[in-house]
Amino acid sequence: MRIPVKTHLPADEVPLEWAVTGDNVLYTALIPIRVDGSIEIGPIERQAEVTFDNLRRVLEAAGGTMDDVTQVLIYLTDPAAFEGMNDIYRRFFNAPYPNRATVVVAGLMVPGALIEIVAYAHLKRG
Repeated sequence: MRIPVKTHLPADEVPLEWAVTGDNVLYTALIPIRVDGSIEIGPIERQAEVTFDNLRRVLEAAGGTMDDVTQVLIYLTDPAAFEGMNDIYRRFFNAPYPNRATVVVAGLMVPGALIEIVAYAHLKRG
C-alpha cells in the first residue's frame, strides 16, 4: 500500500505525490522547486542545492534522514553540470554514499530545470 508523505512542497494540478512510502521504503522524485511553487532556474549549483534540500526535508517529513537513502538517480540536462552537481551532492551525503546513477537527458518537463532526482530510502520505523 502506498502512503503519501505530507511534504513542504506545493500541491499541484498534476496527478502525483512528491513522496510516498510503502513497506518502510520512501519513493520520491524531486526538482528544483521552491515552497512557493516557483522553479529555481539559476546555475546547477543552486538548482542542485534546492533539489537536495527538498530531498532532506521530504525525508524528515517521512521520519528519515539522508543516511537512510539507498539509491539516487540523477538526471541532468547538460554534461557540464556534473561537477557542480557533485560538489553539492557531497554536502548532503556522507560515506558510505548511496548507490547512484547520473544520466544526461535531452530535457526535463519543467522549463529551466537542469536537474531532477529520483531517490529511494529505507526508513527505520517501530
